[in-house]
Amino acid sequence: MTHSSRKVLRFDQWIDRSFDRILGAAPGVALEVAPIADGVASNRARLASATIYQISSVRDEVPPALQVTAELLGHCPQLLCVSTTGAGYDTVDVQACSRAGVLVVNQAGANANSVAEHALCLILAVSRRIGECAWRMRHDTGYAREDLMGHELLGKTLGIVGLGNIGGRAAGMAAAFGMRVLAYDPYLDADVISARGAEKATWAQLLAASDVISVHCPLTAETRNMFDAAAYGAMKPGALFVSTARGGIHDEDALHAALVAGHLAGAGLDVWAVEPPEHAHPLLALHNVIPTYHIAGVTHEARRNVATMAAEQIVSMLAGQRPPRMINPQVWPRVLERLNSPEPR
Repeated sequence: MTHSSRKVLRFDQWIDRSFDRILGAAPGVALEVAPIADGVASNRARLASATIYQISSVRDEVPPALQVTAELLGHCPQLLCVSTTGAGYDTVDVQACSRAGVLVVNQAGANANSVAEHALCLILAVSRRIGECAWRMRHDTGYAREDLMGHELLGKTLGIVGLGNIGGRAAGMAAAFGMRVLAYDPYLDADVISARGAEKATWAQLLAASDVISVHCPLTAETRNMFDAAAYGAMKPGALFVSTARGGIHDEDALHAALVAGHLAGAGLDVWAVEPPEHAHPLLALHNVIPTYHIAGVTHEARRNVATMAAEQIVSMLAGQRPPRMINPQVWPRVLERLNSPEPR
């Protein structure tokens, strides 16, 4: 490969056609679509000559040996950037990339509207007991409508954990239903949170005051298992728990226990520790749980936005322009130096 032709590698997993179209029209860019079924050895050999690695942000869609680790990076001397297919970057060891001088970028905001809509959909479905109603209509007899009585959202308090692109959209949508919105986000001050349509709350305040909690933060060492038995126990009796963020932020066993005990009234879950969860997963047996398969951001519009954003960010970065969605921006000067070097290094 010549210096004037930078290879972008992605696997042959579904992506909106705009990604290939934009990169295919970009001068000096060679897109390779690698069959993931070819296995680890073949695909690692392909990655050895890649400048950009476009990778799914969902752990269960990428074999562990092809996820971005320090060990993999040791086999990729020409790699300058890892670009994920969403806001998350669960398949990427960011610290290892930073040590290797490899930039990590995501597509934050591209699917924000779709995910926020899905969160509100889950909140409504659990609050109005739609899943239980559907099951009983198909399998049960001798019940009254009042046996399926739910609650309005008007006047209730929504607690949002993580008020970024998605959390901010969810706050605006909740306000349209007449909900009071609290937000726990230690990285935002009260003025920013207010501008995004919420009231700043401490962790303890949010747990104690919220009728519904909706999770919109990334999975990090800080947030892993932040919703454990103690957190569920501190929530209001009869509260609802919803997550469209990442599996691993909430402890599934502890959530099941809180629901079975009757402390929590229901849950809406789009994300799981293992995706999809096994049919025998205890949470799937509960009528007050609305389960979906990590589809909050999987709409035609969101997938098109993500693919377009990713391709345009890659093209502009290879042209030497500072990417707008960097996870480890401190390595950008080093990446820019390597981009401008006469020979890849």
